[in-house]
Amino acid sequence: MTRFKRMTAIFLLLCLLLAGAGRAFAAGGGEEARPTAAEPQQTAEGRFAMPSFDVPAKEAILIAQDTGDVLYQKNPDARVPIASITKVMTLLLTFEAIDAGKISLSDIVPVSEHAYSMGGSQIWLEPGEQFTLDEMIKAICVSSANDAAVAVAEFVGGSEPVFAEMMTKRAQELGMENTSFKNACGLDTEGHFSSARDVAIMSRELLSRHPGITAYTTIWMDSLRGGATQLINTNKLLRNYQGITGLKTGTTGGAGICISASATRDGLSLIAVVLGSSTSEERFAAATALLDYGFANYEVAGMPDLSAQPDSLPVTGGAEQEVELVYTLPEHLLLKKGEGAALEAAVTLPESVGAPVQAGAELGSVRLAVGGEELGVYPITAKNTVEAMTFGIAFDRLWQALTSL
Repeated sequence: MTRFKRMTAIFLLLCLLLAGAGRAFAAGGGEEARPTAAEPQQTAEGRFAMPSFDVPAKEAILIAQDTGDVLYQKNPDARVPIASITKVMTLLLTFEAIDAGKISLSDIVPVSEHAYSMGGSQIWLEPGEQFTLDEMIKAICVSSANDAAVAVAEFVGGSEPVFAEMMTKRAQELGMENTSFKNACGLDTEGHFSSARDVAIMSRELLSRHPGITAYTTIWMDSLRGGATQLINTNKLLRNYQGITGLKTGTTGGAGICISASATRDGLSLIAVVLGSSTSEERFAAATALLDYGFANYEVAGMPDLSAQPDSLPVTGGAEQEVELVYTLPEHLLLKKGEGAALEAAVTLPESVGAPVQAGAELGSVRLAVGGEELGVYPITAKNTVEAMTFGIAFDRLWQALTSL
C-alpha cells in the first residue's frame, strides 16, 4: 500500500511538472529571449565637475584609485617623457612575475656590466655584487636607483630591451594609449614617453593589484650593505602629508620634475600625477593641492545592505524550481562629500521567470540614487542555467524515482 501511494504521488508530480511546462510554452516563456548581463548603465558621468584652479605643472591628473573616476585633469593625454616614474611599470611587471611564481623576493639578482653603467640616481652597484630582489625593490622605491631598476629588468626579462618590450605590451593591455617604453629606469631616450592619464592607469594597477608595494614606497630612510649605503626617499610628502602611501618621483632634463603621488584617508584613495614642474617645490605643491581638493570634496561609499533582497527566483516550467541570483554591483562608489548617508538602492525583480533561463541572463536591476538623482543601474543576473521541463527530463526523473523504491 505504501509503495502504491508513493508511485501515485510521483505520477501526480510528473503531471504537474508537464502541465507547468506546457503553460510556460503557451505563454511564450520557452521562446522568450532574455538579454545577457550588461555593463552597468552609468548615468553619473559628468556629475563631478572639473575645478577651475591651476597647478604648477605642464600636465596633471587626479583620479580615485578604487573607481578610476577623473576628478581633475590638465593636458592629460600629452605624450611626454616621465623620468623615473617609468619605474612604476618596472615594479608592476616585477610584482606580476612574483605573483606568477616565476621569481621570489629572496632570489639573488645578478648585477651586469650594463646595470653597473647606469647614470643618474643609483646605489653604485658593482658587477658580481649580490642583492636579493627584496633589497633591489627597496632601492628602486626609496632611492629611485636606476642601476637597481635595470638589474631587476634583466632578471625578469632576460635583457633590458626585451623587458622594455614587455613594458610597452603591458601598457597596451592596460589601455595606455599614449605610452612607449624604451628602458626600465626612465632616462631620457628617443621614443620613450607616456602621459599623465597613462601614468595614473599604471599607478592604479600597481597599487590596487599589489598593495604590498606600499611597504616599500612608505619607507623614509633605510640602508643597504650592512648600513654602509644610506637610502633616503625622494618623495618628501612622506614627511608632511597625512595618509601618503607613495608612489614615485622622477626628474630628468627632458621630463622636468614629476611625481605620481598616492594617499588614503577615511577609506578614500587618490592618485595625483604631476608632470613637467619647474622645481621640486612646485611638484610637491601641485600634488598636495590635487590631493587636498580630492579629500575635501569626495568620499567613497560602500553599497547599501541588500541582504534582505531575494537570492533566488521561482522558475515556471523549468527543470529546476528556482534560479539563483547574482547582484552585479561595484564594491565602491565615488560620491560628493556628504552624499554617502543618502545613498539608496531600489531593486526591481519579477515575481518569477519562465524557463529556459541561461546563466548570466539579466533578470532584474538595482538602481542606485542620491536625493532622487540616479547614479547607475546595475544588472541582477542568473547564476545558473535552468532548462525547460521536457517529457524526456520528466520521464528520466520518474524512472530514477521508481528504481530507487
